[in-house]
Amino acid sequence: MDTNTILIFAGGLILGLSIGIVISKILEKNRGAKAIELSKAEADTIIKKAKLDADALKKNKILQAKERFIELKAEHEKVILTRDKKMAEAEKRTRDKESQISSELAKQKKAVEKAEAKIKDYDYRLEFLNKKEAEVEKLHKNQVKQLEVISSLSAEEAKAQLIESLKNEAKNDAMAFVQDTIEEAKLTAQQDAKKIIINTIQRVGTEEAVDNCVSVFNIESDDVKGRIIGREGRNIRAIEAATGVEIIVDDTPEAIILSCFDSVRREIARLSLHKLVTDGRIHPARIEEVVRKTRKQIDQEIIEVGKRTVIDLGIHGLHPELIKMVGRMKYRSSYGQNLLQHSREVAKLCGIMSAELGLNPKLAKRAGLLHDIGKVPDAEADMETPHAILGMQWAEKYGEKPDVCNAIGAHHDEIEMTSLLSPVVQVCDAISGARPGARRQVLDSYIQRLKDLEDIAFGFDGVKKAYAIQAGRELRVIVESEKVNDDKASNLSFEISQKIQTDMTYPGQVKVTVIRETRAVNIAK
Repeated sequence: MDTNTILIFAGGLILGLSIGIVISKILEKNRGAKAIELSKAEADTIIKKAKLDADALKKNKILQAKERFIELKAEHEKVILTRDKKMAEAEKRTRDKESQISSELAKQKKAVEKAEAKIKDYDYRLEFLNKKEAEVEKLHKNQVKQLEVISSLSAEEAKAQLIESLKNEAKNDAMAFVQDTIEEAKLTAQQDAKKIIINTIQRVGTEEAVDNCVSVFNIESDDVKGRIIGREGRNIRAIEAATGVEIIVDDTPEAIILSCFDSVRREIARLSLHKLVTDGRIHPARIEEVVRKTRKQIDQEIIEVGKRTVIDLGIHGLHPELIKMVGRMKYRSSYGQNLLQHSREVAKLCGIMSAELGLNPKLAKRAGLLHDIGKVPDAEADMETPHAILGMQWAEKYGEKPDVCNAIGAHHDEIEMTSLLSPVVQVCDAISGARPGARRQVLDSYIQRLKDLEDIAFGFDGVKKAYAIQAGRELRVIVESEKVNDDKASNLSFEISQKIQTDMTYPGQVKVTVIRETRAVNIAK
């Protein structure tokens, strides 16, 4: 059904409705026969008017339908034009791609042809080179045979001789290079070493040795001495038995002397006496109780000292038994030098020196602190084992690193050094023990050491006089110029130093100076 038919149908429908409405109105107004006659004229007029209105409406709807149709047609044509334009653009793109692909295929085809040509040329050259190589190999074999005939040597023998000559030449060059390097190192190593050692010593300051083997217990009056001695000396015997310390009660006013080589026992006795005198109850049972409590107190203090020392030095992860050994060092001394103070000093020196040398300062501090733990033996320790070996065994037992264990065991050359930490610990130990005032020696042993130094010098031929000076740190030897020449004087200095190094034990180092003097004396009269 098209648009015109729809419009005609709508107009007829509207016209019918209008006629029905008019008729209903006429019927209402003219209920009777007279009304019908009178209304016919009006009905005709209304019908005519309705037909005119329907025709006008029909024409108007037809015009509107035509305009709408034209609009729809224009939109449809516009859509078709847009679609055609897109299709044309797509076709153009497709043609462009086809042309591009065709050109690329042509290029690839040319490249493949060139590659095939190169492959053919490569195969030809390879075949040519193989032929030349075979010819060269044949010529080489002929020349080798001729050389073997001329030189009366086979190719293997000539090769061995050449290798041997090159090896000797390389060895000589290497030895010359090593010698030059050693000479250069000798020029700078001593100066650099002195600089590092001086800087290290300047950055560490410690006290001088003050330890001894006696302690003085001060009392308020001499009446306390009698109470400490007790009836028939039972109290003093009980104290000595419980502590292992010899108590000397003499005429010294207001003082009692405690004598013992073990500083721990001496400290236990001193604290126990202080508690007993303060408390006033002094009898054997009370003495045993106080000594037992004091011993526990000292054990706890040893652990605290060890922990505090480890924390101060920044050392972590140390085994509790090693911490306890470090604390016990406080009550031990070596040549009058407190062992804990010495170990702390060595640890600080090791940390500074290792930092200067580019090593691990924390590991060096650890080795420096533990290097003398073998001097703090326990009940199970073998007293005949050197303290360095004993300390190394304990360090290995409690899980220390191999470098630390080797540094502990090698700081007195009992074992071979296998790490750079070992000489650092050895040097720092010597610095701490050899500085003036660090250690005290008994006068007799000091004089004996000086005498031994001079006796070693007198044991060589040509020695006229020998003097040990600077507290035994230098030996000056005067030789007879007739028996010893300049070259022999230099060798004599070396031999004496080696003899001292092998036969004597001493802290630090000993400088040996050999002096040879020639005098020509005449008298003018």
